[in-house]
Amino acid sequence: MIIRKLFKFENAHIVRGCSTVKCRSSIHGHSYKVELLFASNFLDNGQMVYDFGLMKQNMKDLVESFDHAVALWRDDDPEFVRDMKKHSARWVELPVSPSAEQFSRVIFVMIERLLSLTSTQNGEKEVRLESVIVHETATGYAQCFVQDAHSKNMGEIKLEEIVFSPQVLEDFKDKDLFEKIKRGETFLNPASV
Repeated sequence: MIIRKLFKFENAHIVRGCSTVKCRSSIHGHSYKVELLFASNFLDNGQMVYDFGLMKQNMKDLVESFDHAVALWRDDDPEFVRDMKKHSARWVELPVSPSAEQFSRVIFVMIERLLSLTSTQNGEKEVRLESVIVHETATGYAQCFVQDAHSKNMGEIKLEEIVFSPQVLEDFKDKDLFEKIKRGETFLNPASV
C-alpha cells in the first residue's frame, strides 16, 4: 500500500544551463507542492502504513526548510551566491542546481535518511519512502525514486554538502535536526501526537 503526504513551500531560484532564457538568467520563484509517498506491506496498530501526524514533525521541517528561501547551487557564480546569502536570511546551498528534478532528489535523500534513523512505537513495519514528487507549476512536476536519488549520473547528493542558513536552522523545532541526521543519530517517534 502507498500513502501520500502533501507539503507546500514558496522558493526562489535560478536554473543555470536550462533552455528557457528567463529561467536561466533571472531569479524567480514558484509555489511548490511536494508529495512524499510511503509504502509498506504492513499496517501499524492504528491500521495505517504511517500516521500522517508523525510526518508533521521532522519531515515537515526538512521540506519546509525551503520555504521563503532562495535555493542556491554551490557551483553558480561565487559573487551571485555570496550576494544572495548577504541579502537573504533564508537560503539553502545545494551541491546540485535547484531544478524540480534536483529538489525531488535532495528531498528524497533527506527524508530517506531521517526515516532510516527513526524508531517507531506503534507497530509500523518496513515503511519505505517510495518516491518524492515536486510540483514546480500546476502542469509540471518531477518524480524521484530511490535509484534516481542515488544516481551518480544525475549528480551525487551528500547530506554534508547541503547547507542551510542560520535562519532556516533556527526555524527547526529541533535546532540540531540536520546535524543529528548527518551524524546518524537515532530519532524516536512520539507514542502519540
